[in-house]
Amino acid sequence: MIPARYQASRFPAKLMQDLGGKPVIVRTYEAALQTKLFDEVYVVTDSKIIFDTVSAIGGQVIMSKKEHESGSDRIAEAVMEMDVDIVINVQGDEPFIDGKSLQKVIQVFNKDHTKEIDLASLMTPITDWEEISNPNTVKVIVDNQDFALYFSRSPIPYPRDNNVDAKYYKHKGIYAFRKRALLDFKHLPMLPLEAKEKIEAIRFLEYGKKIKMVETDVSGIEIDTPEDLERAKKAWK
Repeated sequence: MIPARYQASRFPAKLMQDLGGKPVIVRTYEAALQTKLFDEVYVVTDSKIIFDTVSAIGGQVIMSKKEHESGSDRIAEAVMEMDVDIVINVQGDEPFIDGKSLQKVIQVFNKDHTKEIDLASLMTPITDWEEISNPNTVKVIVDNQDFALYFSRSPIPYPRDNNVDAKYYKHKGIYAFRKRALLDFKHLPMLPLEAKEKIEAIRFLEYGKKIKMVETDVSGIEIDTPEDLERAKKAWK
């Protein structure tokens, strides 16, 4: 499932920007198909422009309500009546999808015989302090079994003692959900921590859901700003 809003606070209409002759959302949809990891791939949008664009290439697209607060809510509405076990959320602004990393996320559920894991997601190591301290970069800390402890826009862990070596991880916005966890999310009200940080993954933690994080060294390019789009265009060439 690829949630796709036309409006975006930092870069409106970014999913319809040209990337190598096709809109970003089309590049992302085609990249998801090319991984050959999924039974079905859908774009879920509240925009007629995006709906018509994906339909024009023969893509599967679902029109959703406009008032959803998050991509997870949008996907939950779309899969409610579908007979599925695991739902993968791929962001519409990530046309450089890494199939190997996605496969690692999916394998989390293949190994979870007791079904204790509610969702899985990706994290990538970061070392540049400017990125670590950037509030647009969501960081995650994990326990010794790689279960998420917390997500934040602040640097976590805080470097109180510089003699202690600690890794910093950037959270990549790709999720794999058990369908039940996704439907629960839709009905659980937002609590203060999520509201303060504006990070929807925190809602799962606040309600006791288990999030398994998978490390990847592929950072990719997320198109959040016009500058990101220019980097993406250079990378595409």
